[in-house]
Amino acid sequence: MALFLGIDGGGTKCRAAIADASGRILGQAQTGSANIASNADAARDNILAATTQALTEAIGAQGVAAELPRLTAVMGLAGANIPSSSARLQAALPFAARIISDAVIAVKGALLGGDGVVASLGTGSVFAVQRAGVVRQIGGWGFILGDEGSGAWLGRALLSRALRSVDGLVPQTPLLTAVIAELGGPDRVVTFARDSRPADFAGFALRIAASDDVAAREIMTQAEADVGAAIALLQGDRPVPLVFLGGLGASYAPRFAGRYQIAEPLGSALNGALWLARQGGA
Repeated sequence: MALFLGIDGGGTKCRAAIADASGRILGQAQTGSANIASNADAARDNILAATTQALTEAIGAQGVAAELPRLTAVMGLAGANIPSSSARLQAALPFAARIISDAVIAVKGALLGGDGVVASLGTGSVFAVQRAGVVRQIGGWGFILGDEGSGAWLGRALLSRALRSVDGLVPQTPLLTAVIAELGGPDRVVTFARDSRPADFAGFALRIAASDDVAAREIMTQAEADVGAAIALLQGDRPVPLVFLGGLGASYAPRFAGRYQIAEPLGSALNGALWLARQGGA
């Protein structure tokens, strides 16, 4: 029996599913971060752990070693738009896989063959459009240089603004004062930033998005502008439905409801990875 592996790996978690040729899911698992650009070793370990767990659920532990090299796999991963990161991971896997951006599998899962723009906003951010089955992606460059509007970007903006308020460059607000106190003072804010992963910065995101604090509103205004610029570029002069995905998708969707036709996703990114795998990874 042919088995197919789909992987949806982002900055916070890695989800794996094993399906048969009919698309019936036989096993699933979830592990930690799978951003192959920001932490390649942890991503590899989490991908292999999720794959092994899902395959064990599907066929039993005794069959895993024999079946692993025969899997037909598609992996949609944060950081896969950097070719060297994808090549390094492929060399470390015990099976062949098509490694593509998590944006591509998100588009395939959300739209199947239809036209649309997908804004995926979680720990990181990436944007894509599908027209006549062809996918174009922008963004997804990682939280140090990009990922505008993402959870990590929001958290970094908050901490940066908090330190600027200490210096007197921007007004202090209740939110900024509280965050500095919670982390133990300005020096500890710097220590947190030095030692943290994107997912740690993203821990502040929902708090920012839901806050009426002046600083939070200004951060969200800039985030909305950046997200809006990416969406507008992909929409072009032929508007198509707009789908928001990710943990922050619901926070952004109302901000764009009056500008575009907001649509619900037809399926998940993991569904998209499995769909591509069942077509031979094409």
